[in-house]
Amino acid sequence: MILYTPLSMDDIFPEDEREYEKHKWINVEGKMMKVYDHNDGTVELTQMISTNPNDYLDTRYMPGSRLKL
Repeated sequence: MILYTPLSMDDIFPEDEREYEKHKWINVEGKMMKVYDHNDGTVELTQMISTNPNDYLDTRYMPGSRLKL
């Protein structure tokens, strides 16, 4: 079976189930964000879903950015 997707193979088939559990979806200022929990009070932004194109130009929400919860 061929799967056409913009996601990486590791996002679909994680090597370790515990690594997959560290990812979670949160809502920040009305934007849905997939983040990786670093267990030190910060999360790393890996994906954002928004209907506003200007949200993707905001440098605070670039992939790899650290957010404090």
